[in-house]
Amino acid sequence: MSAVIASLASYGSDSDSENESESATSAENVDPDATAHLKPLQSGQTMSLALLNSAPEVAVKEAVETGIHLDPSMKEVTYNPTYETMFAPEFGPMNPYKSQQMAAPRNMLSGYAEPAHVNDFMFEQQRRTFSTYGYALDPSVDTHQAASFSYIGAVDEAEKNKGLTVFESGQKKPEKRKKIKGGDAGEIDNFLGPWAKYVDEKDVAKPSEEEQKELDEITAKRQKKGRNEEEAPGEEKTILHVKEMYDYQGRSYLHVPQDVGVNLRSAEAPDKCYLPKKQIHVWSGHTKVKTIRPRQSQHLSCHSKAVRDICFNNSGTQFLSAAYDRYLKLWDSETGQCISRFTNRKVPYCVKFNPDEDKQSLFVAGMSDKKIVQWDIRTGEVVQEYDRHLGAVNTITFVDENRRFVSTSDDKSLRVWEWDIPVDFKYIAEPSMHSMPAVTLSPNGKWLACQSMDNQILIFGAQNRFRLNKKKIFKGHMVAGYACQVDFSPDMSYVVSGDADGKLNIWDWKTTKLYHRIKAHDKVCISALWHPHETSKVITCGWDGQIKLWD
Repeated sequence: MSAVIASLASYGSDSDSENESESATSAENVDPDATAHLKPLQSGQTMSLALLNSAPEVAVKEAVETGIHLDPSMKEVTYNPTYETMFAPEFGPMNPYKSQQMAAPRNMLSGYAEPAHVNDFMFEQQRRTFSTYGYALDPSVDTHQAASFSYIGAVDEAEKNKGLTVFESGQKKPEKRKKIKGGDAGEIDNFLGPWAKYVDEKDVAKPSEEEQKELDEITAKRQKKGRNEEEAPGEEKTILHVKEMYDYQGRSYLHVPQDVGVNLRSAEAPDKCYLPKKQIHVWSGHTKVKTIRPRQSQHLSCHSKAVRDICFNNSGTQFLSAAYDRYLKLWDSETGQCISRFTNRKVPYCVKFNPDEDKQSLFVAGMSDKKIVQWDIRTGEVVQEYDRHLGAVNTITFVDENRRFVSTSDDKSLRVWEWDIPVDFKYIAEPSMHSMPAVTLSPNGKWLACQSMDNQILIFGAQNRFRLNKKKIFKGHMVAGYACQVDFSPDMSYVVSGDADGKLNIWDWKTTKLYHRIKAHDKVCISALWHPHETSKVITCGWDGQIKLWD
């Protein structure tokens, strides 16, 4: 190991001998600063670093603007600015489109209002005075210098009233009227107290000539209006529209024909009904037909005003008529003679006999005063009143084997009543319901067809719950505002109704599809009835005064 080290040392000395001599000679000529980085640092000495600022010199904001600027749109300042800051001019470009009025200083939408202190009472006093008399004190003039020029508005009126305000009065209050002294309160008979008369009070006041004339006119008008209620029933007349009242066998014209190919006495309905196709007969003579009822063969001048409704008894020998003259009259169908008259001074809108054979002497009528009134024909007296509706009663229909009846009204409700019980046990009224001025019971007695004022025919169950059948709603006709009668075909295959256009509409009962429409009348077709024993015969009437038969 020592031998190796020795050989290396000798190698280094031999190879670098010449270089060392050259470097020694050249080191004498080298600058000492150039080799300073090669020398080791001496202990105890420190090196200082020089700071250089290469940024250019720029003027700061404070040197340019000496004050702090406020935004003119500010509503609140969070510090206490100086006067110069608050009222310094605005900087920035001006809007060239601003008008002179918009550019002017404003502190409110309509302009600039200087702050001023006005007493609330004085302000209200002058405002009311100006509204009442048309003048007020000029607020720009000192109130201590009151003169004619210190008022604005109606200056002449101010001079006339001497500047009085609404809270002042130039007239003295009148003296209170004196009453007659009523004596001592302990004397009950002679004490008048607050009920004493005035000294100048007159017991009898006679109207002047003009006042008397005016009173007479008012009294005459009232008497004229009251005559309608006290008006006597119209004179009854009967016109027979057949050649002979009795035939060669002594049978009346009311005898049921037996040679027409149909058993009119049968209670069974036809097996199958068909759509009517054409008009086969027309009856004329009326000016305006309201409704159709079977068995009528006469022309009766029975009321002084229009007839609203009629109803036959079960045998057809008698019928009731209800009219706008406030009378209900009972007639003999064969002779046309008036048997009885009934009235409660209200307009009857509908009338119905009780269909039970043992109750044919009783009938009910829906009145304009929201009541259903029940009369007894034998005594001519009212025996019951059903008073629950909130509007005029339009229809009465007997259901459930005549133990109950259903009524509809202008109050847009349907009520079900037990016979002879004046409280309804069923009340149907929904916000979406409309008035139903025409109701018909189906031939099987299970359904009620109600003509609704929203151009629909609604079907209600006529047994137990009287629910609306939402699957049976018939549409497609226009009847709003008209009480168009609706009916069923005897076999329950079709539903028929007139409309405001004078058309006869026929729907299918099962599908509620509108099958057929016939132009039946020039004006409103107000009623349509299917013959109870015929398969395709329908009779209609309209406001054109005609009654038509279709087959």
